[in-house]
Amino acid sequence: MAEDKQSGIEPRSFLTCVTEVAWLLGVGDVSKGPKDRNARHLAHTVRKPLLERASLPEEWFAPLMAAAVYDPDPSFCRWFVEPAVYAFGRRRVMAALVDYLRTGTDAERAGAVRAWYSAHVPLRADRSPAYGVGGVRDPALDESQDIKAAWLEASLRVFAEATDLQMRHRVLLGLPTSHTAYPLSLHELLESTLASARVHPDPHIRRWAAAADHEGV
Repeated sequence: MAEDKQSGIEPRSFLTCVTEVAWLLGVGDVSKGPKDRNARHLAHTVRKPLLERASLPEEWFAPLMAAAVYDPDPSFCRWFVEPAVYAFGRRRVMAALVDYLRTGTDAERAGAVRAWYSAHVPLRADRSPAYGVGGVRDPALDESQDIKAAWLEASLRVFAEATDLQMRHRVLLGLPTSHTAYPLSLHELLESTLASARVHPDPHIRRWAAAADHEGV
């Protein structure tokens, strides 16, 4: 289900991103003006060809990640994230999303939060020819524990810095309430976040803090 219009994602921005991916693939009619084209239909057109390729050129990485981040529907941004994970590795995809969360606009940060879930897609040798001959894949492509820690840190900092309540809600949804989910290096930042959340006027944020306090006992 697509998010409401308050997400800050303009449909035309997503259209621009998915049009670039389609142009790179050489699929779909990308010659018409934006008003004559449906972004979701074009996204559906590129989905299968992306997964069918044994490799993707280096210059495709940034457009794929942009399409994933600007896709306003959390149910479908996987169409861009999944082939990127297979072709470029989970580590690189997650690192790109961390960068969007750290330095992006509010709209891009919201898109990164949506795409982060899809970046955990299970990998199967029969799902993509990019997996490798005989089901072999370099494990370094998908090593991401330190990247996940970076995501937690970036999320905590966005929560502290964001002035938009909806943005704070978004990052909280992706933050675990169990203290053991955070590396020791982030415990001080976590406690600072909890202190702020406990007295926040928004009940959803206070509820998250209460859950974290309960699991931290």
